Amino acid sequence: MTSIDVHDLTKEYGGRRAVDHLTFRVVPGRVTGFLGPNGAGKSTTMRLVLGLDRPTSGSARVGGRAYASLREPLRHVGALLDAGAPHGSRTARDHLRVLAASNRVPERRVDQVLEEAGLASVARNRVRTYSLGMRQRLGIAAALLGDPPVILLDEPSNGLDPEGIVWMRELLRELARQGRTVLVSSHLMNETASFADHLVVLGRGRLLADLPLRAFVDARVRPRVRVRTTKGDALGDLFTRHGIEAARGEDGRWTVLGARLDDIGRLAAGARLPILELAAEEATLEQAYLDLTRDETEFAGTPAPIRPQEA
Repeated sequence: MTSIDVHDLTKEYGGRRAVDHLTFRVVPGRVTGFLGPNGAGKSTTMRLVLGLDRPTSGSARVGGRAYASLREPLRHVGALLDAGAPHGSRTARDHLRVLAASNRVPERRVDQVLEEAGLASVARNRVRTYSLGMRQRLGIAAALLGDPPVILLDEPSNGLDPEGIVWMRELLRELARQGRTVLVSSHLMNETASFADHLVVLGRGRLLADLPLRAFVDARVRPRVRVRTTKGDALGDLFTRHGIEAARGEDGRWTVLGARLDDIGRLAAGARLPILELAAEEATLEQAYLDLTRDETEFAGTPAPIRPQEA
């Protein structure tokens, strides 16, 4: 099984610990979202996995082997860490041809991945003429070039337009369906929720969570039900009598915490209260993530005070 195995991984820079005794495993057949605030150690961990830096202690293995020991590594691991890496004077096609030749990848594969990434029509344009989104697509094409079983992508949505984001989302799902090991770092919670099956969350270099996405959300955010009736006071009294925690909003809607839709519906129906609205408010990944990382953010801003305009 071609997995990514990180064991007791530690990396220090001048006395600062960027990665702190980190252990987790990324397995085939699912997309693993790699989350954490700025400075949490995500990019450093990816660099350590790819042999671009040496750990202070611990290990990072791909399929049981260190990346540096892999012959023709593009056939084993595809990675996008920096969309600005290709030389601007080369065409996209020539950039991929060089990578293919150095890893004994058939040249026909170059045109295949350019087509898959939506760059076939501009493949002979110089990279310096590309937008950020086009460079991202080229970086993803390079990651796919060797048809590897393991894919690592750092912020792949950066610079993509809406069509590109949908393309990338579907690509990640398809790679997982093919049984590949996929690790994707992102700061976009809603986007991560659309493609990730599993989450690994870091904070200040330490592992904060390693579990399926739905379990992560459900463990940190209580379910809520939104309900509105013409008899708001009576509904509030009903909640009080049954020991139900609920808050009334300015618009007359009640938000019930830790409740299920069916339970609130049956309760209101039993009291013969006319219901104008009854809906579940599904917990989001963003809510759960912010709850977990609230005290782990190294770089946090504060809102600027609003100053009255001068006359």
